[in-house]
This record gives sequence, structure tokens and C-alpha cells, in this order.
Amino acid sequence: MEERRRLSLAFQELFEFPVKHLGNQAETLEELDLSHNQFTEVRFLENFLKLNTLILDNNNIKSHTKFPPLSSLTCLWLNQNKISNLTVFIDMLSRSFPNMRYLCMMNNPAAPSYFNGGTYQQYREYRQYVISQLPNLEVLDDNRIEPDERKEAERIFRQLPVQSSSDGSARKKKAKKKKRPPSVPYSLDSTS
Repeated sequence: MEERRRLSLAFQELFEFPVKHLGNQAETLEELDLSHNQFTEVRFLENFLKLNTLILDNNNIKSHTKFPPLSSLTCLWLNQNKISNLTVFIDMLSRSFPNMRYLCMMNNPAAPSYFNGGTYQQYREYRQYVISQLPNLEVLDDNRIEPDERKEAERIFRQLPVQSSSDGSARKKKAKKKKRPPSVPYSLDSTS
């Protein structure tokens, strides 16, 4: 029997993943489309060890939704969910998916753009923050990340590394603090 590599359960109005119907196929799946459902939790993904593409568009994913660690995941689509706290959400993504190269979060409150009432400046700050926190990211919201854009994002949002001084004690280079995103209507720091 040939291993199944792709599975679509899109447009099923699912609140929970039907694990019992999947059997041991979770171990071989590489692409999973769960778009247009009602998912709020995704802990069931912990068994999908080979998963590289996950589509969760149009669900009820929020800023505090926990994703299990999946080092194989490189592509994540989260368009039109309910993600409103960018710092919390991106921190969790960076820990759960260290090899992510493609991320799409359009039409979420935390991802301002012209399409959802955000300004160009808010969009730029959103992009810069996400890029600075996800070092392997190559594409954000269908737009390739250019080297100059990454350099600028890291300049704005990254904390300088700790260096050892000649006496062996650690000190921060120029004692710069990590810049926080400015307070804007879409709020990188909201509590949702």
C-alpha cells in the first residue's frame, strides 16, 4: 500500500481532528490542509513528524494557540484567523517551527495591511518584526524577503549578542536593549 503524503480535510467544519480515522498515516503525511474549519487547538499535530506544509486558513487560531514542536515544518498558512498578539504568536512559532521558510498570516488583526485597515507603516513594522524573529524565513505573506529587508529588520528589532570581556565576564555590546515595536492600533502587545 502506497504511503499517503497529502491530506485535505478542508471545508469540513471540524472542531477536532479525527485522529482515530487516520491510523498510522500521521507518521508519513507531508502536507495537511485543514482550511475552512473551526480549529482552535492543534496539539494533535505532535504525531505528524514528517509534516512540511500546514494550511490552517480560515479557522479560529488565536495568539495563544499552542503548536507542538515540528522541525520538519517549512510552510505555514494562517490567513484569516484571529491572531491579534504578534509578539506572543511569533515567539511561539519560532520555537515550534525553527526551520520555517514560508509564512502567510494575511487578514489577521496582528498582520495589518491595506486589506484589513492597516497603514503602510504598520505593515512595514509587522513585516520587520516577523522577519527579525524568524531567521530562516524566506517568504512572508507571498512576498520574498530580500537581504536588505532582513538586514534592516534585524537592525531595528534584534538585541545585540552578549560578548565576553577580557576579564571573562559577560557584557552586552554597547548595552543596547531589544527594540520593541512602536505602539500602533493593531498592537503587537495586545492581550488576545
